[in-house]
Amino acid sequence: MEQTLRLVIDCPDQVGLVASVSQFLAQHNATIVEASHHTDLQTGRFFMRHEISTDSLTMDIEQIRLGFAPIAEKYSMNWKLVDSSKKPRMALLASHESHCLMDLLHRWHSKELNCEIPCIIANHPQMKQFADWHSIPFHWIDFKTLGKEAAFAQISQLIKQYDIDLTVLARFMQILPDTLCKELAGRAINIHHSFLPSFAGAKPYQQAYDRGVKLIGATCHYVTSDLDEGPIIEQEVMRISHSDSAQDMVRKGKNCEKTALANGVRYHLEDRVIIHHSKTVVFA
Repeated sequence: MEQTLRLVIDCPDQVGLVASVSQFLAQHNATIVEASHHTDLQTGRFFMRHEISTDSLTMDIEQIRLGFAPIAEKYSMNWKLVDSSKKPRMALLASHESHCLMDLLHRWHSKELNCEIPCIIANHPQMKQFADWHSIPFHWIDFKTLGKEAAFAQISQLIKQYDIDLTVLARFMQILPDTLCKELAGRAINIHHSFLPSFAGAKPYQQAYDRGVKLIGATCHYVTSDLDEGPIIEQEVMRISHSDSAQDMVRKGKNCEKTALANGVRYHLEDRVIIHHSKTVVFA
């Protein structure tokens, strides 16, 4: 992959904002290879993501950060400048369902996901076989023996030990405690096997079957203390019919889960997602 810098901005919408950013980049011989803008007219916020080739730049990333800081201060920006060559460190958490875990590992192995995976954590020991195949350190957390408080304390410690940037709940069927949700705010992604906000909580496919819906789906979202209510990153849907049983929905829905989670994770890794209150702006 070509090395780029990603400039991501969230600030009040103002006249001259884009011109100032563009002028700064032009002054330093920056070649913009991808540009995305969005204005939220309801809140008056402006969002921007520029991907910049490093080949022609006259300054290194730290010099650019230093030079851009006065512009960011002038326009009250929340901003970051990220080097694409620095791979984020992603931890995968799993339970007994393996389809999302295996899909992410395959995409990572085939270099579709530009990250490192320093560890896999699971509350079912059989997940170790998938970690071993990819030569990734595996940690089994025995919730039944430890109890939830001690188990999550171990998970928190592992995330810190491995210096994790993104924690992905790949059908990890445990509810994270408030303290861990706050620790990982904006850095933990979950896949819920329902098209939220419909059918939150347990057994969403059975809920969908009982309601007689014609579409089922899956939702990739950030983890918050409010269960299944974090900002949504990506969703996938699939049409079903009256002849589909609840078990059919589970089988068919797995494809939605894998696709929604993989896309959401990739968008986050590529700095394409900006969280704005309870929603996200996604420059896919």
